[in-house]
Amino acid sequence: MTIDEIKQLIELANETGLAELEVERNGERVRIRRAAGFQHDYVIPAAPVAYAPPAPAGTAAMPAATAAPASGEDPSLTYIKAPIVGTFYESPGPDAPAFVKIGDQVQAGQVLCIIESMKLMNEIESETSGVIVSRFVGNAQPTEYGQTLFAIRPL
Repeated sequence: MTIDEIKQLIELANETGLAELEVERNGERVRIRRAAGFQHDYVIPAAPVAYAPPAPAGTAAMPAATAAPASGEDPSLTYIKAPIVGTFYESPGPDAPAFVKIGDQVQAGQVLCIIESMKLMNEIESETSGVIVSRFVGNAQPTEYGQTLFAIRPL
């Protein structure tokens, strides 16, 4: 393994909060372990919170959808979940408009957001055609594997 690959593994461990990471490739093994007592600055919420960006001035605000009930997800909706750990971005650039907003109609395969992971930008696409009814992650917020990003009402 090269030094750059090891540095990427260290960054991955730091970004995800892993206590220990071990990788073996081609007979070479690298183990990265955090020092005891290391603590993070962030808090993980107990329950997901629906996110709706503020409405532009002079327009009627669309009510934010609530998170899926504790007893389970609404079976009439399709939930798009994060396939990787990373940082959620709603647009392709800081000055670009969001890929989708609550209330937008989307097609299967349409890009909904980007998740940055280890300096790679991964486009997350809709699995179904429908209408975006909820977004559960704020822009530039960290995401976990399997975390719900969007709820779509299929057409």
